[in-house]
Amino acid sequence: MKTLIVALGGNALIKPGERGTPEHMINNLQAPIKQIAELSEKYNIIITHGNGPQVGALLLQQEASDEITRMPLQILVAETQGQIGFLIESTLDEELMRLGIDLEKYFLTVLTYVEVDPNDKAFTHPTKPIGPAYKRKRPGYVKTSKGWRRVVPSPKPIRIVQSREIKKLMQENFIIISCGGGGVPVIKEGSRFQGVEAVIDKDLASAKLGEQINAEILIIATDVEKVALNYGRVDYKYLDKVSTADAKNYLKQGQFPPGSMGPKVQAVINFLESGGERAIITSIEKITEALEGKAGTHFFIEDNENM
Repeated sequence: MKTLIVALGGNALIKPGERGTPEHMINNLQAPIKQIAELSEKYNIIITHGNGPQVGALLLQQEASDEITRMPLQILVAETQGQIGFLIESTLDEELMRLGIDLEKYFLTVLTYVEVDPNDKAFTHPTKPIGPAYKRKRPGYVKTSKGWRRVVPSPKPIRIVQSREIKKLMQENFIIISCGGGGVPVIKEGSRFQGVEAVIDKDLASAKLGEQINAEILIIATDVEKVALNYGRVDYKYLDKVSTADAKNYLKQGQFPPGSMGPKVQAVINFLESGGERAIITSIEKITEALEGKAGTHFFIEDNENM
């Protein structure tokens, strides 16, 4: 079976107007996890996920009281891997039982480190939005498509440290939850890894994982069904198919902002250029339809359009 990576956006788990309670997130997970459970009979599945709202909330909780011991950002990322991994696992377990394949399929959340370059310019130019979005300007916050949000460094992933373990689990028929929140960012110091204060983009990490394990398909499931040009304007245009060459030009034109669709588009480019067969951006409700060619924006390298 081919390997399918499904990257779930952290914002897709919390809909506009919701506070992100466990009940909200479990309810929002029903749609994608039901599809993933069904697809697990046809594909080897790896689930990755974002953590922007969740890790931002943890930062706010720390700042709310001086009595709380403040943890660095990389530890908060690790906390969200466990938090969201638990929610995904419990939802997935129910769906596998519903299908009657719970004894055939295993699943596991893998605490994932992602190596980054300590000299990455992202450490001096933060761009990754996290936490809640506010309608009014706040000191230190940046205007995004969703409102004013806190931004933090987001270095590029160099290597998924646990890729060997993930490959082994795939051979044992596991559905794997990995690269949560983009993975815990680490740098190599001698023979050991040291965590650094940052949040890695989960889509770029998913593409890097796909490269390392030779995955064939990447679906980035977010809160919109298709990628659009001139997003937010009256002359917007949804895209059904996009070549990697055109996608690169759109990125240069500023069509896809760094804190929004930009990393997603760059991730699918990276995935395809590293050997991936198919890459799609769509909504969490349309994962199966996107695989069938009935939804989503499909990216391709010119010579491989008909694959």
